[in-house]
Amino acid sequence: MDHRTRNSLRVGAIAASAAVCATLAVAGPAQAAVVTDTSALRTAVTLDGVKSHLAAFQAIADANGGNRAAGTPGHAASLAYVKQQLEGAGYATKVQSFSYERTDFTGTSMSQVSPNPDTYTLGVDYFPMDFTGGGNLVDVHVTAVDVNLGGDRASTSGCEATDFGTFPAGDIALIQRGSCDFAVKAQNALDAGAVGVIVFNQGNDVPGDDRFGLFGGTLGSIVDENLPVVSAPFELGAEWVNTPDLHLSLSVQITVVPVTTQNIWADTAGRTDRTVVVGGHLDSVGEGPGINDNGSGTAAILETAIQMSELGIDPENRVRFAFWSGEEDGLIGSSHYVSQLSAKEIKGTALNLNFDMIGSPNPVNFVYDGDGNALGVSGPNGSGTIEGVFNDFFASQGEPTEPTDFDGRSDYFGFIEAGIPAGGLFTGAEGIKSAQQAATFGGTAGVAYDPCYHAACDDIDNLDDDTLALMSDAVAHSTLVFAETTSAVNGTGKGKAVGQFDPSFKGHQALR
Repeated sequence: MDHRTRNSLRVGAIAASAAVCATLAVAGPAQAAVVTDTSALRTAVTLDGVKSHLAAFQAIADANGGNRAAGTPGHAASLAYVKQQLEGAGYATKVQSFSYERTDFTGTSMSQVSPNPDTYTLGVDYFPMDFTGGGNLVDVHVTAVDVNLGGDRASTSGCEATDFGTFPAGDIALIQRGSCDFAVKAQNALDAGAVGVIVFNQGNDVPGDDRFGLFGGTLGSIVDENLPVVSAPFELGAEWVNTPDLHLSLSVQITVVPVTTQNIWADTAGRTDRTVVVGGHLDSVGEGPGINDNGSGTAAILETAIQMSELGIDPENRVRFAFWSGEEDGLIGSSHYVSQLSAKEIKGTALNLNFDMIGSPNPVNFVYDGDGNALGVSGPNGSGTIEGVFNDFFASQGEPTEPTDFDGRSDYFGFIEAGIPAGGLFTGAEGIKSAQQAATFGGTAGVAYDPCYHAACDDIDNLDDDTLALMSDAVAHSTLVFAETTSAVNGTGKGKAVGQFDPSFKGHQALR
């Protein structure tokens, strides 16, 4: 990527075009296309304005134990800040409370006892799967189960009971990801006498999925309350496979914490039967201040809301600027929001724009693959049109994009489950930038898009300003385009219409 300064980026864009306009075809061959000029709003939404909100979020985290996690004083202060900013701009705000249970793993640890003593880091080298059991395993031998580290690394490791024919009871089972659900692998290991399970990533190329790094997984339900099951990245798993007489210690400590927290939103005027929900999550993880994840998205949304009011923009369609909580605990807040909508309100929600992590320091301009043409998984009707608006905008700025799929990892999930079209932007998390991406977007190949993802170093310095500026323009542009016309976006208006909210919900992650 061309790392120009913000001023040169702005000047270059203006020189190229006095106004970026978006065109949406409307129903009926006799009707003219609708053109929306977003230049005034994009000029008003500045990098300095967005970063002023991020500085406030950083100060809030600093004053509240280093984080802004749901149910903590840091999140409450973040919500109060957003509320004050919106109301200062003339909006009426709505605060929606909800409660759920969060699983914490404080006290969890993992280490290699022999032959090469080492200590592993939670969230970097391993992570407990959803619905894992607890346990304290000290100096336990590890046995690999039917793994394949060569060629395409095709793997059915642990999927059949026969994989464990010579498995020594009392060992930790080291299993490779692939082919069957994690619960199947864990159950087969348990039946063979395993006292713990490690599932390491498969190490193969799957479009739209990271099969090399640390991944989140779920068992769907508890296999055994005394069987700890954790995931690990491919490289570390392969190292363990090739370590003779490996002994590990693994302690998984589970604490269920009741959480009460809030969503907040504010509405513009406009048609309520064409509501455009522009949202992002306000909560951070407990490990850090969450400035990229997701202060970046919420700051851009907040500044867009403020500047729409300052400019006196009176949109045709109501825009709901929404700031979700509980995303880091399993998309809880946004799913709760959808679950509380009536059938009429579901039908009256034209679309959802989701902005989660838009300032990554080693970025790619990812756009959700709404029509599924690139990655095979499409959103509800109209999601492809949303994708097209984003791609057209970036093309107008001379900036490349890359599709990313609807993998259920962010707050659009409850909306698409209810049949509501969705789309959005993302600049990368723990995935590793490829050489081709580095050639296209700049940055460093072989390094995570955000090396501080879910870490204490996700602070005010963990941003790429040029990317944040470009993405903030895209937030403003897309918001106003759909505020003025949604005629080309036609969702099903059907679906579960209840989101995924459940007080015992443990997260949306891959099953295999």
